[in-house]
Amino acid sequence: MNRSLVGSIKFGLGLILAVLALSSLAAAQSNQIQGLITGRSGATMTVKTQDSENITVLLTTDTQVQEVEGAFKMRKKELGMTALIPGLPVQVKGSMNDKHQFVADSVRFKGSDLKAAQDIQAGLAPTQQQVEANQAQIAATEKQTAAQQQEIAANQAKIAANKAEIAAANKRFGELGEYNILGEVTVYFANGKVTVDPKYTPQLLELATKAKTITAYIIQVQGYASAVGSAALNQKLSLERADNVLAILEQDGQVPLTNILAPGAMGTSDQVAPNATTEGQAENRRVVVRILQNKGIAGT
Repeated sequence: MNRSLVGSIKFGLGLILAVLALSSLAAAQSNQIQGLITGRSGATMTVKTQDSENITVLLTTDTQVQEVEGAFKMRKKELGMTALIPGLPVQVKGSMNDKHQFVADSVRFKGSDLKAAQDIQAGLAPTQQQVEANQAQIAATEKQTAAQQQEIAANQAKIAANKAEIAAANKRFGELGEYNILGEVTVYFANGKVTVDPKYTPQLLELATKAKTITAYIIQVQGYASAVGSAALNQKLSLERADNVLAILEQDGQVPLTNILAPGAMGTSDQVAPNATTEGQAENRRVVVRILQNKGIAGT
């Protein structure tokens, strides 16, 4: 064979290999997944993609959690990992490790999606504004061309199936059907107050110590208010109460945020006593902290 031809072939093969290597590197660098969070366990969460694939995402202390805003998602707000709750649609950037886990460099989501996921956890109904927005979106979809309609219908069916599964997962999570409760502390608050009484600190630290002995534990923090005053004020009080308890667990108890699930503001969604008496109101002004472990991991 002509030497120049052989040389040309070798050069061509080398060029192809170089392009493939660069393409693989670029793909690895821009590796990302999109889907809905269906569960949290230890420092991992499960994300279900639109293709119904369940991917285990590993959260680390270096993982950035961002709420994106604006039409072009240019504005970003840094949030804690406690915002990563079941039912939240997310975009995750990272890479696979040798344990087939997707190690997250960053997790992004829309503020409106976080609010919707928190409302599901708290058992709240969608607002009229959300209903109108959904109706407007449906109306716009109906104006699409016949060729697009078939593809849209298929995608909507897939999304609807995923949402139904997420709703069921959230319901089970809210009822703790898939989790063992391995420890619990309830912190009570004075009327209109959000400061944690120091007498609860030893109980919270004891709970934190116990949690760290449990495989793949999750600590759930839920704040509540009595049904006295405006709904907006009660949401604010329940969130600040949960945040202050969370601060003790994180700062004094040294519980990593990767192991905390904090929907936070549950408002007046679960009243445990009648609000007709001051005693009943006092029982409703609370933060409930639980150690959870998935029953699948526990083997029960």
